[in-house]
Amino acid sequence: MSILEIAIASQIWARRHDKPRQAFEEGDGMKVLLRTAFTFIAFSLLIAGLNLAADRPQTLAQQAPVVAGR
Repeated sequence: MSILEIAIASQIWARRHDKPRQAFEEGDGMKVLLRTAFTFIAFSLLIAGLNLAADRPQTLAQQAPVVAGR
């Protein structure tokens, strides 16, 4: 069997054993929103932890250097 025949046969087999897709429910939107918020918070905490470990804490409002002599 060639690689193409094997790939086609596996696709056919996989489609026969797929579960039917369920309809979108109202609760699914809240799950997506919560997962997105959790991922954002976890990523923010990871970056903050890495910055603290590197002794470079970041603040939201860093002061810009003042340009003197203008």
